[in-house]
Amino acid sequence: MSHDVQLGMPSLPAPDYPAEVRERLAADAKEVIDRYPDSRSALLPLLHLVQAEEGHVTRTGMRFCAETLGLTIAEVTAVATFYTMYRREPGGEYQVGVCTNTLCAVMGGDAIFEGLRRHLGVDNGGTTPDGKVTLEHVECNAACDFAPVVMVNWEFFDNQTVESAKALVDGLRAGRAAEPTRGAPLCTFRETSRILAGFPDPRPGAVEAGGGAGPASLAGLRLAKGEHAGGPARVGPPRGAPPSTTKQQHPGEHPGSHDAPQKTSASDPDHPAGPVTEEGEG
Repeated sequence: MSHDVQLGMPSLPAPDYPAEVRERLAADAKEVIDRYPDSRSALLPLLHLVQAEEGHVTRTGMRFCAETLGLTIAEVTAVATFYTMYRREPGGEYQVGVCTNTLCAVMGGDAIFEGLRRHLGVDNGGTTPDGKVTLEHVECNAACDFAPVVMVNWEFFDNQTVESAKALVDGLRAGRAAEPTRGAPLCTFRETSRILAGFPDPRPGAVEAGGGAGPASLAGLRLAKGEHAGGPARVGPPRGAPPSTTKQQHPGEHPGSHDAPQKTSASDPDHPAGPVTEEGEG
């Protein structure tokens, strides 16, 4: 009786970098490691460094990190596979990420991702045949007031539509310059990885370029500081309560109905609490 059992062969040791590449990476790695009191703390930037070399984190790159930091391959692999910022497979020159978390999704992120998927002919994580664009879902990038947001190599392209996103990827594939809404000028994925490894961005004006949060993102901070066009910060009435019967709140008081003390069976004499079991049931 035969059985279709395939035991498989164990993976061979990862090949090393060519001597000249390893020497160059070793010099860069030393510069990174010297910033930390414990060398193993440099693993994250070193993974960005090897990703900048080949466009993704290869077995060779993980071997280099392990040998350089005195770690096991398993320790390096555990980190490289945990963080989505590290590619495990070859990708495009431009990583186009569409935020499909709740707010961006309802504002059009889902439609943008589906439109790009059909337009580019690739699925999530897929790369166009010309090697220019890799499309993927991305998690929230804390830019909800600019929703829906598309990220290209971690630079912001705000307030996108299906058509503007299509024009963006078409321009990237054609070699046309694309200007992020805010932040540094766009560069390739490998260049971005090297910057994330902690090396200076040598492009003129890149360091000076910036872009902060929008007004909606900063509203809570302004309220907390008491900065409000109408005077001291105030919070509207609880849902369902007529404005005329609700006391206006002032800084230093409870900022909203969810934070105000409420009557409970323990604090309301008219409704005393009965015996409570260990499970919290009366």
